[in-house]
Amino acid sequence: MTDSETGGMGLSDVLLQVEKAAPVDAVAAVTRRVGAHLGALWVSFLVADMSGRALVRLSYDPIGAVAEGRQQDRDVAMMLPFDGGPQEQALRTQNVLIEESDGVFVVRAPVTQRGEAVGLLEVALPTAPPQTAVHAVSQAAHTLAFVIIANRRHTDLFEWGQRTTPFTLAAEIQRRLLPPAFTCEADSFTLAAWLEPAANIGGDTFDYSLARDLLHLSITDAVGHGVQSALTATLCVGSLRNTRRRGGTLLDQAEAANDALLDNAPNGSTFATGLLGRLDLNTGVLAVVNAGHPVPLLIRDAIARPMALPANRPFGVLRHRAYRESAIVLRPGDRLVLVTDGMLERGAAEIDLPARLQDLSGLHAREVVRVLSDLVLEVSGPVLPDDACLLVLDWHGRHGDTRDTDAGADPHRASTPIS
Repeated sequence: MTDSETGGMGLSDVLLQVEKAAPVDAVAAVTRRVGAHLGALWVSFLVADMSGRALVRLSYDPIGAVAEGRQQDRDVAMMLPFDGGPQEQALRTQNVLIEESDGVFVVRAPVTQRGEAVGLLEVALPTAPPQTAVHAVSQAAHTLAFVIIANRRHTDLFEWGQRTTPFTLAAEIQRRLLPPAFTCEADSFTLAAWLEPAANIGGDTFDYSLARDLLHLSITDAVGHGVQSALTATLCVGSLRNTRRRGGTLLDQAEAANDALLDNAPNGSTFATGLLGRLDLNTGVLAVVNAGHPVPLLIRDAIARPMALPANRPFGVLRHRAYRESAIVLRPGDRLVLVTDGMLERGAAEIDLPARLQDLSGLHAREVVRVLSDLVLEVSGPVLPDDACLLVLDWHGRHGDTRDTDAGADPHRASTPIS
């Protein structure tokens, strides 16, 4: 990686500057050097907030002056709700955009890694930037994604910035059950998921993990609300992960989750529904265990249809009754959508989900989950009576090393215009 490709820093220099800085200063260590190399008037990093409907500008005031926005010590987080403007457009389309105002040219580049939209890098320049400068900003933004992912393990700063609304204890527990990234692009698939929590957390979760030739995924819904529901979900998800990481089969995972709830239920009696999947990336065959959960929807040739799957008992109901596994054979171009009942019941039932999915078939999976979560809030919100959770899996085939990327996003999958 050359200096021009990383905004004036070679890879070894990036690593050195970031390692020398404290985790809370890691972003500034990159942006200061980028700004100096390009002669920028100013440089700003905006992190995507947890609602998926705003960006948050993170800044640090070393002299303690009063600033707008939330403050923690001398760090400031200013929320910028999506308004259809260039910031939202750059993030959602995953394109670098340039805006000129009063002779100042602002380059906005998505900070993205494997399709996960981490945030946005803004660089203000005094003259119209040549293509080399635009490319340098784009590559610096991609580098910044790795810097943030590495350093947020050591500090609450980035998560504090993303939390534009306070979390309850139940929400805190539930959040820890979700994977660190809600989107994953690979050569053979794209996966995106979302959880829209109820006011009193309803115990929904999703999970995924990519092995060499397998993609593991799940969506679960623990009975009840609040902390007890979150604890039930913890037992369920923890058991599924533990069994998966010990090399257990899909049926082993289901049996272990069932036993975990029966043996350790917080109130002595609880259960969770779920869909467990294991996708063979070489063949496109998805092995599935349906534990009393709503069936998935398959969108093929822009037509959505429910997939009939043998129903097993929910986790935590009965012992010594074998779970059954079924299979879905995916074709390149297929989209599979997993949901919890919060996407189907009460006010959300007003949404014709199959029809909506057909209408959204041209959008990136990351955009599909955003649009559908907005629709659920529109018809059932602003406070949901139950969690609404969904996971979208696009199957492309071509497993191997054929992924085509530009600064962390696949340009062929991320350039759909938005409204």
